[in-house]
Amino acid sequence: MTHMTIARSYLGTKELKGSADNPKIMEMYRTVGHHWVEHDEVAWCAAFVGHCLEKAGFASTRKLNARSYLTWGEKVAGLEQAKEGDIVIFTRGTSAATGHVAFFLKAAGTQIEVLGGNQSDGVTVARYAKSRLLGIRRPLCTDAPQRPEMKVVQQQLKDLGYFEVGMVDGRYGPRTRAAVLAFCADNGLGLSPDIDPVLVEALQRAKPRAVSQERAEGKPKGSRIVKAADAQIATGIAGMAGAAASIVVPAVETAERARDVTERTVGILNLTDWLMPALPWAGAVVFLIVILLAWKVKAARIEDHRTGKTP
Repeated sequence: MTHMTIARSYLGTKELKGSADNPKIMEMYRTVGHHWVEHDEVAWCAAFVGHCLEKAGFASTRKLNARSYLTWGEKVAGLEQAKEGDIVIFTRGTSAATGHVAFFLKAAGTQIEVLGGNQSDGVTVARYAKSRLLGIRRPLCTDAPQRPEMKVVQQQLKDLGYFEVGMVDGRYGPRTRAAVLAFCADNGLGLSPDIDPVLVEALQRAKPRAVSQERAEGKPKGSRIVKAADAQIATGIAGMAGAAASIVVPAVETAERARDVTERTVGILNLTDWLMPALPWAGAVVFLIVILLAWKVKAARIEDHRTGKTP
């Protein structure tokens, strides 16, 4: 079901008069994470848009601020390129902080026809002056069709050290968006997630992302991987020491039972004479392998940290 099919299913939904609240509108607040809202009179045009998007599998801004959609999704150059279902954002009043957001239906002369919530206190089809238009955005999600040019951008970001981009898969998901915004912030560009000519040109002439000296020489703090590797190394060292000194490990009963089973098995196979003396050495080799593998994992994690590949 598309977000427009969902949006149309709410046509006619209105706020309830008095102290009562429309449960459908209250659900819209909850869908976008605003469980604190107690009444359906709280501005809900962005809640309606976010609810329809998320029910259709898209990620919304999860905000009640209509203008939050000005940097969401993909920029549409103008009304000539707008399609039904695009997100349109309008001014509301004289405040630069307020606005109105709805789904684009069509351009009609000097006006734009939209389907939106909180229009005359309900979900309706209404028209707004083109002069009030702030921006048009198009939904994008992780399961959107692959875009070949996006792979190029993702690879460039990765080559420049913006590893938060994740996989080079041609999909404009949240990780790619985060990498684009980080690149824009580092290179003095406007904080816009748009893949536009300005960004493409900047990527071509940009230098690799700088890594601070403190990070380049440091270690990841609180890393579970490093802690686990250190624990494995310590266990391996203790195990080798125990094997070399023929010391029984703390779990004496368990170790003795395991030894009895081993001796019986070896005896049955007539391998006692030559295999039993080799068991301590075999144990030492196993512990040595554990140490080496843990050390390798730890070194790789530290290297990823120092080169900026991981937090």
